[in-house]
Amino acid sequence: MQHTSILIFFIAIINLAAAQTGECAVEIKGFQNNNGKCTIYLFKEKKGFPTDFKYALSYATGTVVNGKCMVVLKNIPYGTYAIAAHHDENNNSKLDKNFIGLPKEGVGTSNNAKSSFGPPSFDDSKITINKSNVSISITIKNL
Repeated sequence: MQHTSILIFFIAIINLAAAQTGECAVEIKGFQNNNGKCTIYLFKEKKGFPTDFKYALSYATGTVVNGKCMVVLKNIPYGTYAIAAHHDENNNSKLDKNFIGLPKEGVGTSNNAKSSFGPPSFDDSKITINKSNVSISITIKNL
């Protein structure tokens, strides 16, 4: 009976650890105007990052006011992620691109990661969610 109690105790501890989640408050700034909305996308892996939003684990949307937006992602399991931000100026829920594939709307990534050619990498944009509240800032760039 004592072994069963110990086993149940350890299973409960493992389940509690696995269930740890946090939230990430993201301040996005640098908008050229207050049109449309800002959406942030949470990626768990490199696939699709930063512009193929269908691969995002979750997303949240906010309103741009005075060139800034605050968005909070909730219930994120502890781990490593990257965040992409998109200023959807025309509210069409997609990232508009020009004829050579560059974004026509403002974009940004966690860590304000930079790249010489192409979009910033997942690795350069990685953040860790390992406590109940994490705050980051992203500056929107217009290419």
